[in-house]
Amino acid sequence: MTVETSALYDVPGPKALARHRLYGLIALLAIAALLGWIVYMLFHTNQFTHQKWMAFEYQGVQELLLRGLGNTLKAFGWTVLFALPFGALFAAGRLSDHRVVRWFSTLVVEFFRAMPVLVMIFFIFVALKVEPLWALVAGLVLYNGSVLAEVFRAGVLAVPAGQREAAYALGMRKTQVMSYVLVPQANRAMLPAIISQLVVALKDTSLGFLITYEEFLHAGKLIATNLDYDLPFIPVVMMIAPIYIGMCLALSWLARWVERRSRRSPSTQGGAPVAEAGLVLGLPPEE
Repeated sequence: MTVETSALYDVPGPKALARHRLYGLIALLAIAALLGWIVYMLFHTNQFTHQKWMAFEYQGVQELLLRGLGNTLKAFGWTVLFALPFGALFAAGRLSDHRVVRWFSTLVVEFFRAMPVLVMIFFIFVALKVEPLWALVAGLVLYNGSVLAEVFRAGVLAVPAGQREAAYALGMRKTQVMSYVLVPQANRAMLPAIISQLVVALKDTSLGFLITYEEFLHAGKLIATNLDYDLPFIPVVMMIAPIYIGMCLALSWLARWVERRSRRSPSTQGGAPVAEAGLVLGLPPEE
């Protein structure tokens, strides 16, 4: 009987396994105690009374939340539509052989990546007099597009150098090498980071309420500060937070689905099998 070993750590023995189980049990008990204390405090502070939840029974409040959710998805959709091409364009610029293009792309990416998103949104909204939706979208595109540019560039550079050298040896131009060799191989490696950044963009749409854009959080704030419903801050959070979490989980599910499809794609599974070379004895045939 062979025992599998790891190069990173030794296989735990009986005492170590018992200790790990004890640590796990203690952690579970601590988490259960924390959740129990939170639920107790919610009941103790009367967060589940009808007065605090009756707001969600009215059609006007439901329409307000649905309108805010629609505005959030609209801002997120426009952000994705512009941020991905922005990132791809400036990633290509940073990988360019032309020094001027490379320096300009680096300046743009590093500047907008370092600027706080809220500062950019306020500047576009106040100084440039742009409508709230487009001020929010522009700020999110500049920031998230710059981060995605670094993700794209890192993904392309992560492909083994031999792939690039082999493509150049076949006589391909740089555009062909990028389009047919490097980018297809980098896509799957970049996908988790791209989805993570899109999740950040989705959550950052909540900054729109600071410039009076009527998105989902803005709608929740209007309900939470309503004295007629006894300031239902906690019920609004409990209503809005699972929806944000659900949208983020939907993006993660979409990423896994795209990854599974890409693995089944013929373009990522390799070409036709190569026949085995046979050994032929004797002299070569006469021409």
